[in-house]
Amino acid sequence: MKFCQGPRCHTYDTQDRKRGPKGNKTNQTRRRSQFYYLSGNACSLQCANDWFDTYGERAVDYFGRVTQPIQLTEDNAWRQVWNHNYYDDNYNPRPNAPRYIERNMITGEERNIVDN
Repeated sequence: MKFCQGPRCHTYDTQDRKRGPKGNKTNQTRRRSQFYYLSGNACSLQCANDWFDTYGERAVDYFGRVTQPIQLTEDNAWRQVWNHNYYDDNYNPRPNAPRYIERNMITGEERNIVDN
């Protein structure tokens, strides 16, 4: 079981956050086996936003702030994309056609993916 990492999760008043005996209930951070926000670390988008508002600046500084523009060049523009020629006119896979190909996003050049 994991706890939500939202720094203000316990402040939101919902039934599943209430814990304790009758008459002495308190709100607690949500605890679940799986979360869907903040890469599986926050119980809701609100908690994920709270985390980023509190820790985002420090995280960007720690992992590296972009100080110069990042440029896409012909050398680093290759992306794996769906092969639109994979199916024939009857939606049957073409023999020996790869599902995915590499496409240069600048030049539009395409090539088959080479297995290592």
